Formats: sequence, structure tokens, C-alpha cells
Amino acid sequence: MVAGVQPAPLARVVRSGLEESVHLGHIAVCDADGRVVAQAGDASHPVFSRSCIKPLQAAVSLSAIDVDQPDREVAVMCASHNGEPTHLRAVRAILRRARAHVDSLQTPLGYPLDPDAMARARQRTRLFHNCSGKHAGMLLACSRSGWAHRTYRARSHPLQRRIASAVRSGTDVRDPEIGIDGCGVPVFGMPLHSMATLFARLARPDRFGSLAPSVSRATGAMLAAPYIVGGRDRLDTEIMRVAQGQVIVKEGAEALVCASIMTSGLGVAIKVADGGARADEPALVSVLQQLDALTSAQVRAVANFAVPPILGGVRRVGSVEPLVRLQRR
Repeated sequence: MVAGVQPAPLARVVRSGLEESVHLGHIAVCDADGRVVAQAGDASHPVFSRSCIKPLQAAVSLSAIDVDQPDREVAVMCASHNGEPTHLRAVRAILRRARAHVDSLQTPLGYPLDPDAMARARQRTRLFHNCSGKHAGMLLACSRSGWAHRTYRARSHPLQRRIASAVRSGTDVRDPEIGIDGCGVPVFGMPLHSMATLFARLARPDRFGSLAPSVSRATGAMLAAPYIVGGRDRLDTEIMRVAQGQVIVKEGAEALVCASIMTSGLGVAIKVADGGARADEPALVSVLQQLDALTSAQVRAVANFAVPPILGGVRRVGSVEPLVRLQRR
């Protein structure tokens, strides 16, 4: 972090009239040239890309797949899904195309994120993991390109090398930190503003050169099938639904969330400093409203994300309130 640049207040938790907690963090808003046009806190704060990188990973997989897949299959490749039946059907469809079994997935064993789906699950499976769509897409890319299935997560694998190259060109970060994500594939460390730049470019896919058609296919599927990207009661699904094709949203672990504003071509990246995901929802809605990407009516339509409730028993006794104040450049 740059010396002297402190995290900014993003959201506060109020219970029964008392402020219990304040979440701090960082925000970068960039255009497709990489210029920071607005920020809060430190726009250069280092982050791992986590699941926010999935649209680009999916685009690279799609560039190696020579079949016309329906939107739901492409969307689940970009998803951190709930594990609801509709998500599992999409993942299984990709595996059938790849002539691969569920056991070919190298996701960790997991339960569905959706409470109802979890209640019906008898045991953990690789299919339930929220990254199974991304992994199924990687297996299909390997099948179509003749690449090894067993090592598809390895940094040295041809698919992962292509993804790393796309990350470098999409973010202008020549030498990103490379770690291992929660699902076992490489993950990329970079300044927050580089993630915002990437999402600005997702709204302007021509910036990806030969990868542009695959980027357009990935983002188009997310907008066409937003429920597949997350599911019931999920931030990215609901924002994309109410924004009616004008905003792409992708959540990531450790309270990183990114968005593309299709009309203005701006990209947004938000990182809650303590990793508290309850703060990224009101922060993102507030930022999108400040950037004129959501109307007041659309914000009211996602009120449970704009001002999430704090409960006392089953009764609302407070809320998580946004504190974001963007500084324009």
C-alpha cells in the first residue's frame, strides 16, 4: 500500500440505533485505457483477482472450444454458482460435451451455497463446488484442443499459460503475482485499479484483440442468464437482472467485487479490507448509483443488497449502511 493512503469507510453496521462496526476498504473506477477516474482509499491496493477473473478465464476456454454452447453453459463457466439444480444441469451438460465424468473435475469437495440445495445434499461432491462450471469449461477446452485433462490446473498447462497471457494483456500488468486460488487453479495478484481496468475492457471487448469474440460471448451469456452466474439471493445475479443488460457484476472471495458499466465503459473494483462480504454489497450498489449506472428505482428493487438488514430474531432491527464517497479525478 502507498504510504499515507488509508482505507476509506465503505459501510457501517447499525443495530437498534447503535453503530456496532465499520468496514473499511478500497475502490478503483477506471476507463478502458487504465485511467483512474474515481476512487476511495487506495486505488493501487494489491489484491488477488479471485473469482472476479472468471469471465476472462471462461473467454480463454471458449476460444479453444469450437461448438456453439447455449447461454446457460457459457454463463456457468463464468459463475460462482449456488449449486442449485439449474446450475448443476448446466455443469453436467458441459461435462457431457467434454466426454468427462464428474470425477474429472478437480474442484474441492463441497456443498451447495444455496440453503435449500444444501439441505437436500447427502454428501459433498466436486459438482456442488461453486467453481465447477469454470472447471468443466476448462475440461471441455482441453478435450477440444487435445490437452491433458489430469494437469489442467497446473500453471505450466497450455490452457493456464493462455489465461496468464490474457490477464497480462487485459490488465497491463506485465508480471502479476501468481498464487493458487481456493479451487486450485492459478490466481493473479495486481493493483486494484488493474482489476477495474480489466472490467472496463470487458465492456469494450475490442481491447482484447483476437480474444474479443470470446470475451463478448462470455459477457453476453452473463447478461442473458444472470441467474446462472450466482443464483437465489446473490448480488451479481440481482444487479444484472435489475440493470437490464447495462451492468456486469462478478463477486470474488475475500470481499472483492467488480463491475463493468456497459454504457460508459467504466470498470469498478471494490475490496473490503477485512474480507467482510456483508460490506461489499451496499458499497457496490452505492458506487453504481453514484456513477449513474443504477437509478433510484433500481436501487429500491435491490434494497436487500443496497441496505442489508440486521436481524434481531426474525425482526429487522438495523441495517448495513453504505458510507462510500467517491473522489473524482
